[in-house]
Order: sequence, then C-alpha cells, then structure tokens
Amino acid sequence: MKTPDIRLALLPIVPVLALVLVLVGADASDGGPTRFDESTATTLTEKESAMQVEYLEIVTPDVDATCAMFEKIHGVAFAKADPAIGNARTADLKNGGRIGVRAPMHDAETPVVRPYLRVKDAEAAVASATEAGAEIMMGVTEIPGEGKFAIFMLGGIQHAVWQR
Repeated sequence: MKTPDIRLALLPIVPVLALVLVLVGADASDGGPTRFDESTATTLTEKESAMQVEYLEIVTPDVDATCAMFEKIHGVAFAKADPAIGNARTADLKNGGRIGVRAPMHDAETPVVRPYLRVKDAEAAVASATEAGAEIMMGVTEIPGEGKFAIFMLGGIQHAVWQR
C-alpha cells in the first residue's frame, strides 16, 4: 500500500489559508500583536467599504489548535469564547473587523471558512442575494451589541453579511 503524499492532502486548504493570511494582514516581521489602530486608518470610499471583511468565521472541531497556530504565526491574541457569537474566540483584523474561531454548533454543521462582508443594510443585501439565486441559510438576525448578520449559499459557497 502506497503512503499518501501529505502535500496532496493539504492542497485543498492552501487557498483558504492564503485568504486568511491576507485578511488577517499580519506582519510577522515585527513579532508583536496585530491590532487595528483607528488613528492610522484611512477613509474608504463607499465601494471600498462595501467589500470589507467585518468578520471572518472559521468553524473547526479543533478551536484551540487553530487559535494557537494563528497566535504563533501572526502574534495575535484570541479572546476567550464569547457566547453571543457561538462561543467563538476572536482576534482583531487590521481593517477593524475580527476573525472568529469556533466549534460546530450542531452535528450537521461542518468545518467552514465563512467571510461576513460589511454592509449598510443587511435586509437589502439578503434581498439582492435572493434575486441572484442564493439560498438563505440564516435570515437577518440581530446579536445585541454586535449588529445584524445573515448567511446564504450561492454557487456551493457559504457567504454572509454583517451590518453594524
């Protein structure tokens, strides 16, 4: 029996890891935590802000190992589990958003990386997604103190929006 090549097994996750590295925007060269600094933030045009990641959610059965990996690679610090957002452990992104790592909340939930893009109007965004043929997985839902979010499926990919 031939031993499987680990490189081939890891190949499908390379694009996901590349996306996470870009979105986290960490610079490992300084060795310090990556934190968003509002004083140095630039003003974004309306179109640019329409494509900002508000929340990057990673659902995995191994939350602690995933957080430890990001902490070691990027020098970020993850908070303790937050019940308001599915017991996710979060860290700040440079653009003002957050990355959250949590375990599946039920047996049918599989591991996924799900970006929540910042929107001004979650209801309008869901209406547009529906017009484009998306299947709504979680309608617009408010999380007190966090804003509103919604999740939908289009083209076999889970997408989400977040309104603050």
